[in-house]
Amino acid sequence: MDPQKKRILLVEDFDDSRFSLSKLLQIEGYDVIEAVDGAQAISLAETASPDLILMDLSLPVVDGLTATRSIRGQKGMTHIPIIALSGHEMADLQSEAAEAGCTDYVMKPIDFDQLNSLVSKHLDS
Repeated sequence: MDPQKKRILLVEDFDDSRFSLSKLLQIEGYDVIEAVDGAQAISLAETASPDLILMDLSLPVVDGLTATRSIRGQKGMTHIPIIALSGHEMADLQSEAAEAGCTDYVMKPIDFDQLNSLVSKHLDS
């Protein structure tokens, strides 16, 4: 792993989405670590020290909102941008995501150019 590369924790339970997003992020020069459920995300957030987290909200084991709250409760994790990924365009879910600690919200299907510019914005600030 290149210490110069920004590390992104990608949390997505759907294999095809996780694979394609991971490859696209790697092409953009990011170091990508993957989690398939919220419990794994919580553990990896603590051990892998990501610079940014992409969090699917509909996850098995532990859902994305619960995982985000747990990650935000970990020492040193309050500043890490967490971008929620969801197929639901409900305003209350977006506000719930913000209350849980998500920095931003992206609708599925994901527009990769939009996501990439959001990731760049949060990693550069």
